[in-house]
This record gives sequence, C-alpha cells and structure tokens, in this order.
Amino acid sequence: MSSSRSGADRHTPGTMRAGSGRTLDGMDDELAISVRGLRKAYGDNVAVAGVDLDVHRGEVFALLGPNGAGKTTTVEILEGYRHRDAGEVSVLGADPAHPDIDWRSRVGIVLQGTGEFDELTVAEVIRHFSGFYADADDPAKVIERVGLAGKAKARTHTLSGGQKRRLDVALGIIGRPELLFLDEPTTGFDPEARREFWELIRDLAAAGTTIVLTTHYLDEAEALADRVGVIAGGRLVEVAAPNRLGNRQEALATVSWRTPEGTVESAQTATPTAFVADLAARHGGEVPGLTVTRPTLEDVYLTMIGHSR
Repeated sequence: MSSSRSGADRHTPGTMRAGSGRTLDGMDDELAISVRGLRKAYGDNVAVAGVDLDVHRGEVFALLGPNGAGKTTTVEILEGYRHRDAGEVSVLGADPAHPDIDWRSRVGIVLQGTGEFDELTVAEVIRHFSGFYADADDPAKVIERVGLAGKAKARTHTLSGGQKRRLDVALGIIGRPELLFLDEPTTGFDPEARREFWELIRDLAAAGTTIVLTTHYLDEAEALADRVGVIAGGRLVEVAAPNRLGNRQEALATVSWRTPEGTVESAQTATPTAFVADLAARHGGEVPGLTVTRPTLEDVYLTMIGHSR
C-alpha cells in the first residue's frame, strides 16, 4: 500500500471530471467505496454507529467532523488498518479487512506523520519506496510533481514542515494509486503553500484518482471536494455538494449597509438582488458599506455538529 505512515475549480456532482470519462451522477454504480451499516465500538464507547456511505470513482470526497466524532475510525477501517464490528465495506471492490497485495498496491495513504528518514535524501527515500511496486511511477517525475525538485538532494531532516508534507504525498502516489486517502494534508502550511498544494490535488483528481480527504479547514473542503460528508456522534449527518450542504443554496441572504449617520443596518431576504436594487434607488446610486452574504460552509457545519451532539 502506498503510504507515508510512520510506525482546476471544484467540480460539483453532475459535471464531468477531466480524465474520469464519466459523470458523478449516473455513474453506472461504479463506486470506489461502498459502506453499509458500519459500526465500531471501543468498550462502551460507540465510535461509529451505523454509517452508510458511497464514494464514486474519480471524485474528491471530503469527510468532515470534530475530534472524537468517528471520522478517523471510519477512514482507518476503509484503509484496512482497523477492523470493524459490523457492516459491509467494499473499497475498490474488495473488503479492506482482508486485503491482498494487489489491493494494497492500488491504494495510497498520506497520514499526518512523516516517516523517519532523517539521513536519506528526498530522492533516495522516493526511489526506495518505488521499489515496492511493480508499476511504480518515475521517482524524478513524482518529485517534480509534488514541488520538491529543488530539494531532491536534500536530507529529509532539513525539510520544512510543508516540504515534509509534500514528501508524504510523494510516497503516497509513487505507486500510481487508484484511490488516495489524505489525512489533514495541509496542516502547518502557510496560505501560499496550501494553495499550491490544492493545485496538486486538483491535478491528481483530473488524472482520474479518487481522493478521500479529511481536513479541519472548511475552505479546503469547499475548494477541492465534489461532495462533503459531515460525521458527528458516530453518525453521518449529511452528504452533499459543499454549496448545497444544509440547504445553503436556499438560505436567506443577509444584506448590510451603512446609514448616513454611520450606523450599520442589516436585513435578511430571499430576494437579495431586488432588495439591493431598492436600496440603491433609496440612496440615489451607490449604497455605502454594502455587503451581501449567505451562510458559509463553516456556518452550516457548526450548526450540524452542534445539533448532533
């Protein structure tokens, strides 16, 4: 299994992803992941309480949830690292509880911890891992793809946190995986590095790689994911496109503006265009301090996990 384990614009369902050859709606039941009735408990603590989930081939799926919600346990079961108590799970057509060598070679995993390769160079580490796969990618091309070409000869202990995450990803994709799990991939990145990393994820998705992403950055999920799933209290609360989660698209807009006296007024409306047109007419043109907002993904997410506790 490709792993770094130690010890274009976001597409929405119904659009065609470049390189996938299929739409996300009506995909002839071509699923990368299918889960029914998944359960896992640790003593009296039920971590996962009957999760049903489908992930389509070629999509980017983000799993969101607070710490202790069951997110990590669910993903580790899908990766084949943790056994379940009950339920049916299929990942690339196989049960991850009983993986074979072929299945492991088709799955890439990028976890939060980097490997301990302090005295090896970036190129040496990636070449070493490439030897585990019959159809490994070209190490030099992978190094360039993840933005480490300038660090190929650097020993890994000299890399920055962001560069180590890029190395983690290189190890996760060296085996040309069909399915890639990314666990908090941009933790510790500065804003510029995060956006550069997003382009890498988009490139992988455009090439047809199915990606399951866990992240605490809601803007990251919104930028990258075709669909997001919110898990809380061991249950999957909702799965939808980021712009439709919690009926965001139907939520009232909040219009705010500044009065001649300098105070800020606001109103909620289902017809913001008409409301703003009326405001403009009343102000004789430009409306001072005008803003129009709808609930963000973070607003909806926080409401969901709050209602599910």
